[in-house]
Amino acid sequence: GGWAARDTVSAFVDYADVVSQKLGDRAKRWITHNEPWCISVLGYANGEHAPGIKDWGQALATAHHVLLSHGQAVPVLRSNVSGADVGITLNLVPAEPASPSAEDLEACRSFDGGFNRWYLDPLYGRGYPRDVIQDHVASGHLKSDTLPFLRPGDLEDIATPIDFLGVNYYNRAVLRSD
Repeated sequence: GGWAARDTVSAFVDYADVVSQKLGDRAKRWITHNEPWCISVLGYANGEHAPGIKDWGQALATAHHVLLSHGQAVPVLRSNVSGADVGITLNLVPAEPASPSAEDLEACRSFDGGFNRWYLDPLYGRGYPRDVIQDHVASGHLKSDTLPFLRPGDLEDIATPIDFLGVNYYNRAVLRSD
């Protein structure tokens, strides 16, 4: 089922356990995931990366499961590796509106929410941004503002404190409304 399947969370945690037991005597800095946006959106929404799926429901579940597996792997890595520094790397894109128009401001809010805040907010204990949830409802990606993949305790697991946030910065985004 890949990342859209919740079982992949525990499979990843098991993987992190095995790898950190084998390499923990040599590696002290651990990144759980690199660019969850790419895994979820490019792999499950746009179909540009493996597994080549074009389904926003699966993409949103994937984003959640990647973040959840990160949060659940952090204590495992710390338990196996004395003095470990553990984090995650996001590809963040600073966003700014092309003009002060209400339409460009809205385009900027929407982009920033889906690209940056959807991943940052849960990591830092703020949950998923309400405005982005409403965007997904409005676009038909979600049937309601209740996230079908979210279970009790998930947000707390995702917000497990990290030692660092890795940032892959490639470009900024200047947003103009269609």
